Amino acid sequence: MAEIKSLKDYATPTVVEPHSSIARPAVEANHFELKPSLLSMIQQNQFYGSITDDPNLHLSVFLEYCDTLKLNAVTSDAIRLRLFPFSLRDKARAWLYSLPAELITTWDQLKQAFLAKFYPPSKTAQMRNQITSFGQKEGESLWEAWERFKEMLRPCPHHGLEPWLIVHIFYNGLSYNTRMTVDAAAGGALMNKSVDEAQVD
Repeated sequence: MAEIKSLKDYATPTVVEPHSSIARPAVEANHFELKPSLLSMIQQNQFYGSITDDPNLHLSVFLEYCDTLKLNAVTSDAIRLRLFPFSLRDKARAWLYSLPAELITTWDQLKQAFLAKFYPPSKTAQMRNQITSFGQKEGESLWEAWERFKEMLRPCPHHGLEPWLIVHIFYNGLSYNTRMTVDAAAGGALMNKSVDEAQVD
């Protein structure tokens, strides 16, 4: 016969064993330990999942940290999949915990799921719109305008804009006087140059 429960029992939380959405690869190494110093570095640069967080920058910094750890018989995937949860907090960590158990088996899967969640197509469209609407600000020097334009491109490497179009957007977004300066520095009208000649890194 089933145990009789009081109404209070139905509202009392039960202990649920935590599950991981990441199926961590087996490690062949005899002595594998994630050093506290590495965990600390990763936790000092956590991704919160807020609208202002840059998921591409987070992945780049995370990979830099992971690449400092090289162990025989331990794959990059094994290291990255074990460390990544420590790089998240708040909304981002809640997202990772909300995924089905052992859904993710490779670093590429985790990276794609992370970007799909925190860099959806709507954000890409918004960033692309900001890039294509570029305009030099009042009192802004050519160098300042170029640096700001590059900062618009950096968080959206998948913007899909061709190199020639990027040159057009930047050049046409400059003030008339600044365009004259660019043309003089280019030894003639920039628009008469090839894409390779016009591009500056």
